[in-house]
Amino acid sequence: MTEEYTASKPIYVQIADRIIREIVRNELNPGDKLPSVREMAIQSGVNPNTIQRTYSELERMDIVETRRGQGTFVTENQEILSVLNEKVQREVVEQFIRNMKELGLSQKQMIESLEKYGEGE
Repeated sequence: MTEEYTASKPIYVQIADRIIREIVRNELNPGDKLPSVREMAIQSGVNPNTIQRTYSELERMDIVETRRGQGTFVTENQEILSVLNEKVQREVVEQFIRNMKELGLSQKQMIESLEKYGEGE
């Protein structure tokens, strides 16, 4: 299951973003153990050093914690997870707005689009 990576962002950041999205979508839950560095490197098709850097970055952000001899786990701190969820939602909305503005849509047209296409769910 190797992935495609873009040149616009470092690979370790892209993997961190993927893990963050999995946490926000509740595919990874508080307290869940992440794959070992070696396992994740194989799954992601990257060098283990890249995964180590990914895990270090997520740990710096307090999203995961490494327990010596046990592995790396998703934080159980609900406040951090709540802030993470809001941050991801805000980024998605901001990207949507940027894309719609590039198409020349007004705020009113954006809202109409959301209402029209949101009903299909």
